[in-house]
Amino acid sequence: MRDGADAGGPVRRSSLRQQIADALRDEVLTGRMVAGRHFTVKEIAELYEVSATPVREALVDLAAQGLLEVEHHRGFQVRRFTDSEFRSMVGARTLVVEGIFRRIAARGMREVEPAALASVRRRAEAAAPAARAGELDVLIGHDIRFWRELTALAGNAHVAEFLDRIRMQTWAYEVPFLRARTSLAGVCWADHVELVGAVEERDPETAQRIMEEFNDHSLGLMRRPPGP
Repeated sequence: MRDGADAGGPVRRSSLRQQIADALRDEVLTGRMVAGRHFTVKEIAELYEVSATPVREALVDLAAQGLLEVEHHRGFQVRRFTDSEFRSMVGARTLVVEGIFRRIAARGMREVEPAALASVRRRAEAAAPAARAGELDVLIGHDIRFWRELTALAGNAHVAEFLDRIRMQTWAYEVPFLRARTSLAGVCWADHVELVGAVEERDPETAQRIMEEFNDHSLGLMRRPPGP
């Protein structure tokens, strides 16, 4: 997943705030910065060998995305999501995504740029094999980009931003459960390509069925005890 700077090394100065935010988001989503971990601006600034200002700005951005919590006079903490919050997030993404599929079906594909749809399919074709192989770090990056581009097809930036935030938060919750397993091959949801096909066919019923299966899979996986 890692497109930003490696943790613990110097960050290039072209866009420090964004690069630090991307790198730390990567650490949180992949579980390398575990839920409940406390840290300060100074600690992160020393880690990346940069000044405190871009670090503070990056951490505030991640807090706004719901991945960190601000601790008054103490710094920041990686947010610990509850089971109830996870179920609520799954329900929220269901309602919004179903609306997106209906909107695309009603408007037709005339307003969707072919290049945008082709890019979504490429994301799907990259995410699905990573899911089947259990390559979690690779999957998370492709999966987030897949959903980001898919929901952007509806043409509503506010909705796309909301769903991007929800998708990152659900991954932050799920990853510790997944890391506890001895193998992830065939464990994660891998029907990205089928979902794109339903969108291409303007078939909201099939898309909704795939989403229901996705949500059932997500909820069921979190209830399942770790194992092979």
